[in-house]
Amino acid sequence: MLFSLIKRPLAWSLVLVFCAFPTSAQRIKDLASIQGVRSNQLVGYGLVVGLPGTGEQSPFTEQSFRTMLSNFGIALDANVKPKIKNVAAVAVHAELPPFMKPGQRIDITVSSVGEAGSLQGGTLLQTFLRGLDGEVYAVAQGSLVVSGFGAEGADGSRIVSNTPTVGRIANGALVERAVPTGLMQNDFLTLNLNYPDFSTAKALADTINMRLGADPQKGFTLATPIDAASVRVSAPREVGQRVGFVATLENFEFTPADAPARVIINSRTGTIVIGKDVRLLPAAITHGGLTVTISEYQTVSQPNALADGQTVVTNQSIVDVNLDDSRMFKFDPGVSLETLVQAVNEVGAAPGDLMAILEALREAGALQGELIVI
Repeated sequence: MLFSLIKRPLAWSLVLVFCAFPTSAQRIKDLASIQGVRSNQLVGYGLVVGLPGTGEQSPFTEQSFRTMLSNFGIALDANVKPKIKNVAAVAVHAELPPFMKPGQRIDITVSSVGEAGSLQGGTLLQTFLRGLDGEVYAVAQGSLVVSGFGAEGADGSRIVSNTPTVGRIANGALVERAVPTGLMQNDFLTLNLNYPDFSTAKALADTINMRLGADPQKGFTLATPIDAASVRVSAPREVGQRVGFVATLENFEFTPADAPARVIINSRTGTIVIGKDVRLLPAAITHGGLTVTISEYQTVSQPNALADGQTVVTNQSIVDVNLDDSRMFKFDPGVSLETLVQAVNEVGAAPGDLMAILEALREAGALQGELIVI
């Protein structure tokens, strides 16, 4: 159910979303992941060459350029300062998905770390991508695709569109080393819920036991909830059987528990999301508006014709304070937030006023639910 409240004098609107949809069955693969089966972050440092004068002349770029030349057997005199406006130092990062094997390719993102004006038209030279353990897992190289651009005039005027200092290379890195996963390390699998909840963990374990023919009442279980986030499942040891077991397991459907009672407020956009289980204790709320108007104008003061003086301009201010009629509405015990939303719509509260009402209800202990401001 969706309620929209728009205060005309304001430049932005408040949207309230009342989440009252019934929980439906979902697949295990959509609610949980297998412990140890995850992606890994890779990062590297390299040089982009071939830039049309949009590179940089920073000290670390020059040092990297000298090191690159020395690797090719070219030594520059220490007193010679190379002009490398077509070279830029960059950071290269990528995400290595699980089960990627040597010889496969992954996408990479290249970002300038210095004062380069643009990476448009540049080529990334061979760059090692390392993991958290310091080992090289992929090697990146290729021509960049940059969506942004920049232009600068002789008088210093400049125009920039999007971000010309960040580019991507599709399939730009070649995997050199596989990352071991936890799929075959034990006699069991551990399923980690994306959103920990004790009730959901128990429902997940009960579903697996029921679908696989286990009977916990007779002491035979295949799935055991460990805590609010994890469920341990016994799995075959043979590789082929375990893969088939996981393929069957992740497609089981079960109904997760209802989410905790929460009210989410986005103070930047004016969006409020209200969970269906949020309730109110007895409370009375009053709402009033205060409008302050300040007007400035100038008057001309002229001296008397017989008096000795000069004509002057004076500033005059008028301050007008208008207090609107306050309105009060009372709620009975256990009323839902839907009733509050409807009452606030009738009163015509502004977005900031409604946020203040919800915060005041929480401080008064009349809001049964967690209030989160993002």
